Amino acid sequence: MRRKRLAPLLATAGLIATSLPLLAATEATAAPAGRYEDQKPAWQRCSSDQPESLECATLKVPLDYQRPDGPMIDLAISRIKSADPAKRRGVLLINPGGPGAPGLTWPLYTENSLPKDVRDQYDLIGFDPRGVGRSSPISCGGGDFDQPYRPETFDSDKARARAVADDCRKNAGEALPYITTRNTARDMDTIREVMGEKRISYLGKSYGTYLGAVYSQMFPEQTDRFVLDSGVDPARIWRGMQQVWATESEPAFTRWTTWAAERNTEFGLGDSPEAVSDTFWALVARADKEPIKISSRYWPAETTGDDIRRATRGQVFYPSSFSETFAMLKAAAEGKPMPVGTDPAKLKLLDGNPGGVPTGWGGGGGQFWPVLCGDTAWPDSPEQYAKDAARDRKDYPLYGDIASHIKPCAFWNKPLEPATPMNKEAEVLILQNEWDSQTPLASAQGLHQALKGSRMVTVADGEGHIAYGGGSCAEAPANTYLATGRLPDKDLTCTNPASGTSAHQENTP
Repeated sequence: MRRKRLAPLLATAGLIATSLPLLAATEATAAPAGRYEDQKPAWQRCSSDQPESLECATLKVPLDYQRPDGPMIDLAISRIKSADPAKRRGVLLINPGGPGAPGLTWPLYTENSLPKDVRDQYDLIGFDPRGVGRSSPISCGGGDFDQPYRPETFDSDKARARAVADDCRKNAGEALPYITTRNTARDMDTIREVMGEKRISYLGKSYGTYLGAVYSQMFPEQTDRFVLDSGVDPARIWRGMQQVWATESEPAFTRWTTWAAERNTEFGLGDSPEAVSDTFWALVARADKEPIKISSRYWPAETTGDDIRRATRGQVFYPSSFSETFAMLKAAAEGKPMPVGTDPAKLKLLDGNPGGVPTGWGGGGGQFWPVLCGDTAWPDSPEQYAKDAARDRKDYPLYGDIASHIKPCAFWNKPLEPATPMNKEAEVLILQNEWDSQTPLASAQGLHQALKGSRMVTVADGEGHIAYGGGSCAEAPANTYLATGRLPDKDLTCTNPASGTSAHQENTP
């Protein structure tokens, strides 16, 4: 029987990528005539199956900005022009997250979420970050690295992590050390220059908040109105961002047990938070001894206790849907039939999602590894990962060992540059849902603290990854800031309409 597992909530589509060495004879060697900053984008319709308003162009940018006359790579950009040139004030660059997620089509999604007084002021600019999509893509592979730590499998886990790092070096060739957030920020400034803009505005989501923060520090004079939605803590890049998933899933778990206990009549998981917790951990222990067999209209599956822990990390931030999912899992373990009318999407969560990204990072083809491993140095001692994972399994039983377990970054070459210091004023606006599984509240608070002069809007009880859109109360102050440039006088906390918290959103369409 083919084995599947519960999948994390964040699931992004895989990308088809080619390695840069295959392009070396063409687009990785030819420099544009004159200075690369003096290029003029040759705009044309992106494709026949997309609106005519979405135009695309390709720029040549240095692989290494310290060698501006050296090898060049492609940077794919897009735009939707302002509908009212008389009101246009500049460009709004957009990054949907990742790292490793393409952004070329994001002007299409963004124009529908902006009010007219904001939309008219900007040309919306999308781009595939270097190494991704149509921007000289590389492919690293890598597969599932959210496995639990077990002493008996550590040697094989270590060997697999080393193999991914070696394959990535082989596939990406000379490009690998230059696929970093700092170089993507430089690419953003190249976009600004070739479009003749003195400053840029920006909407960055998830990983895009860190990219925006880095740009604000590297190019403070060129930073205009920046909205950073669902914040990455610069002090936690990038191993710390995995570990924050472990620390912050624990209070989310406690919140869920209280919620489910209050609805014991409906879900039957326990009449107190302690009883719900006991039900959960008893099922985990049972599934570790004997995997739970799940049959649905999609495919059969077997789910272990480790599978449950992996999936719960993200799903527990959504008490309603997770209570339903977990109740179905419990029923399956007890040999009970699924309730009539069970939502097939919930059954698919039980089956596992083959299109998902197991690590929770955006992009496919392992295109997140160059950024995660290349932005800052990771511990290079395998024994350190084993020690940390064993410790964190005790302190954060839901996900601690998985978060701290060894990753390919343990075998990466040292970064060419240090991480970007956050020591300049940055009058930017940060938006954050209180219950965000991918960039938890503590992470956004770290970003806010790092960016002196920033303001933060927190959506109290807001669920979901990405605060802007879908009717969130965070939209009003964000739109005011984008339209007028005025930040709120102080940090704000708002509450979504009583009809429900903000809908769960992914960082890719």
